[in-house]
Amino acid sequence: MTKLTCPKSILVFLFALIVILSVSKVAPCDDTGFTTTKDHRGKSVRIPKTINRVATISDGMIAQVMTLFGVAEKIVATGSECIPRTWTPTYPGAGEKKYTYHGGMNTATYLNPRLMDVPLIARYGSAINYEKLAVLKPDLLIARMGSCTLAAGRDVVEKSLDLVESLGIPVVMLSGPESAKAPDVSSMYREIYLLGKVFGKEGQARQLVDFLEQTLGFIKNRTDRIPDADKKNILLLGLSPKARTNGAAGHAKGAGTLQGYFLSEFVNAANAYEGPGAWVVLNAEQILSLDPDVIILITDWGYHPPQELYEALYYQSLRHLRAVKTRRVAALPFTPCNCEKRLEFPIDVMIMAKTAYPRLFKDIDLGDWILKFYQGLYGIDVQAARGLMDCQWVDWALSE
Repeated sequence: MTKLTCPKSILVFLFALIVILSVSKVAPCDDTGFTTTKDHRGKSVRIPKTINRVATISDGMIAQVMTLFGVAEKIVATGSECIPRTWTPTYPGAGEKKYTYHGGMNTATYLNPRLMDVPLIARYGSAINYEKLAVLKPDLLIARMGSCTLAAGRDVVEKSLDLVESLGIPVVMLSGPESAKAPDVSSMYREIYLLGKVFGKEGQARQLVDFLEQTLGFIKNRTDRIPDADKKNILLLGLSPKARTNGAAGHAKGAGTLQGYFLSEFVNAANAYEGPGAWVVLNAEQILSLDPDVIILITDWGYHPPQELYEALYYQSLRHLRAVKTRRVAALPFTPCNCEKRLEFPIDVMIMAKTAYPRLFKDIDLGDWILKFYQGLYGIDVQAARGLMDCQWVDWALSE
């Protein structure tokens, strides 16, 4: 009987083939199920084409865009403590009078009530909870540089995101306009386009950007031909209780901020505070010396209505301001965790423009305009749009 032998090379080949086949059964390698996109770090990120579980770190903008794309139900974690909560502040008026505001809420949460119960993976001033993130096993983390949770330096943020990627979780980083050297809305448009690419919603992303551009264009066309001599001086003022605790009167938005860009580019007005800085501390004497034509109250450690400036005893020294005497003070919508602008920013621009130049916008009913803006933005009915106005405390415009 002849003994059959097999060459060693064939044995090695067969062994290798068995290993390859066994591994392929456990972890199939199919690159057709993934796509690669470049995020705002300039990094190429390999993400699954089918995304079912998304973790987000932003002040609400990512959730807003995902709502518009019809994919908000994929959110399994958020990274802003301002999303799963409501606010009910009270402000003193004249004498014993008080003003109470109910149900303040992030617009993303109003549109998606389930976000109240979605786990938090990060909070303002604290690190990302990597352990919780690993347990949730998202297909993707989308993080927005410049949001309150990610307001540290770029190097610090990118190192944190590198740690997330070490867990095997792909990370797409967006960079908000306040993170740019010269803030403008084009950076926000780039964010929208990138989200459109991630979710395969490029067409809807284009429609969203077109809508925002057209809305801003409408305002700019009204203000574009104002002579320099007729430009109003607007003070972007935050009546911060934190500032008052430290002996100041509030914070101002100066040059180099997105709000300052809105004033110059679309409202065609001058910033009453010409110095640089996003949260410049001003005392009462400094504000009185600026004496602006118009004061726009911004969200600053809470919402601040004009009545607070008009009536609160602790602002008695500012009663001599021209804008206070003529009642040329308006409040922007309440936008909790407002470290980076979100999709409602054209409302801010319209309020600034109509308050500064009422004659140019005398045919615009502000309340009706805001309702239609929300209906056009999200494709919602008037009742839902009214709900958004209520939770941003801009419903005062309905009775203007």
